[in-house]
Parts: sequence; C-alpha cells; structure tokens
Amino acid sequence: MTQESPVVLVAGSANVDFVVRAPHIPAPGETVLGGAFQTFAGGKGANQAVACARAGGVATHMLLALGEDAFAAPIEASLQSAGVTMHVRRPEGVATGSAFICVDDQAENAITVAPGANACLQDADLPALLGFSHLLMQLEIPLASVHAYALAAKASGLRVVLNAAPAQALPIDLLSAVDVLVVNEGELRTMAGMEGSVAECLARLPCPTVVVTLGARGCVARDGGTYVVQTGFAVQAVDTTGAGDTFCGALVAALAHAQPLTEAMRRASAAAALACTKMGAQSSVPTTQAVTDFLAQTSTHDDSHALADLRQYAGLT
Repeated sequence: MTQESPVVLVAGSANVDFVVRAPHIPAPGETVLGGAFQTFAGGKGANQAVACARAGGVATHMLLALGEDAFAAPIEASLQSAGVTMHVRRPEGVATGSAFICVDDQAENAITVAPGANACLQDADLPALLGFSHLLMQLEIPLASVHAYALAAKASGLRVVLNAAPAQALPIDLLSAVDVLVVNEGELRTMAGMEGSVAECLARLPCPTVVVTLGARGCVARDGGTYVVQTGFAVQAVDTTGAGDTFCGALVAALAHAQPLTEAMRRASAAAALACTKMGAQSSVPTTQAVTDFLAQTSTHDDSHALADLRQYAGLT
C-alpha cells in the first residue's frame, strides 16, 4: 500500500444470508407460505466492503471473522471476486454468522441476524493501519472493538466512518472519533434521542458530518453547519436488502477519491438505487461503470419538485 492511492479498511460483519420471498412479512404468530428461497453472501461489513471495491472502485481491505465451516466459503469467494483483500480471523468452535431474511412483494424486508463469529472480533485483531485513508465500520461486531478501532484509526490519522446500524447508545468518545456518521431515519432518531424533524435530529449529533438515508426519498447530510440534499433515483425495486450498505460503501469510496460530499452522496444514491433492482446483498452491488452510466442517463433530469419535497420533509424549509 502507498499513500498516493487511497485504500479503505472495512472492519465488520460477514454473514451468509438465507432469503425467502413472501407476499408479506409475517406478523407475530403468523405463518406465511413463501416462494423462492436463495442463499447469498451478506453481512453489513462485507456488503459495504464489496460496495467500496465494486461500486466505488477503490482499493479495499476487510477485517472479518468467519467460522471453520462451509458457510465461510461463499463469503470469501464473494469478497475475493470483488477484489477485496481479506484479513480473516477464525475463532475456534464458532459458526460463521448468518441472517434470515424475508422479502415481501413490495421489496421490503425483515431480518434476523445470528452473529456467530462476528461477535469474536477483538481489539488486537485490527491490522496495522499504515497506508489506509479511511476506516469504515458498522455495529454488527462488538461495540468494544468498534470503539477501540475508531480510537486507533483516529490516532493514526485515518478518517473514521461509522454506519451506526443496528442503532444503539454509543460512548461520547467514540462519537468524537467519528468523522462521518451514516444512519437511516430510525437510527437517526434513536441516536438523537428525540422525535423531531430530520434537521433537528441532525443538529443534535456531535460528529462533523452526519448523513441520513431516507429510502426512496433520497438522503440529507449536515456537513458542519451546511446541509446537503440529494433526491432519490426512481427504479423498479426488486429487493432493498443491502441498498443501505451499498450506499455506505459507495459513499466512502467517493470520499476516499477526494470527491466533495455532494458528489459522493449523488454516486452513493445512484449505486443504492441500482442495488434495489436485483436480488441479494453483495450480488446486487453495481459496478463503478454501471453507476457512471446510470448517472449519465439521469444527469439532465432536475426534479425541482422532488428536491423541494425532500427539503420540506427534512425540516429544511
């Protein structure tokens, strides 16, 4: 690795996803007769690493933990296919993480995760940080490890990006080490501890830059005292699984390439939209060229009404 080219390190979870289609997501106590069943490589960390490399076109490494079982192989194959360099820990006697996902006819999903080996990543597992420009993490590995990695990266001069998902209370010194915080709307309100508008919640968080994804509406960021708004791209959604992870990976890759936040959010939004058009998490991540082509096709469309609606929804008007 050299300082001339950006290199992103992702530290996070890797799962095998068991996905079933169903007319709707079951309510408590309800049994639903489903349709097609498939397995995919997944996990927020691995999804984001694939997105960094494939959709973002940036050199990407990943710290992950896998079991010594058959479920580890497809995850490693997927990461390798995307060009991700792996730093794998294999805790003895622990299974590879898994996720059980129901996708309904509206492309929405419900997910239950069994962490398995992901829960075994420790402070000492972090590789040497020389040569990395950014560290990207999520909250599907132990919080103590996320905390330790963030402080180590900050001390080494890396930009720290945290996707605070699943949402939970975070120590103030961890948040103080985060340069860019990425959340969805529910996670934003959990982190802010209030039910106010998007803008009000963004203002309560101490990180220098906070980006909130708002599904098909688009995304909004507070960058210091400035707000950035990006409307969503209309696509025919098939499966939204992994769309948020694709957004995170593509966003960090663009930032690593020194693109301004406005352009990074635009590319990330396009990549996430394209990810919704295919089944699976990592299998749906588009290539850099596909994102570029998609943006070229939509670059002349300036939907001022959608922009005004998004600003109003976020409480910016």
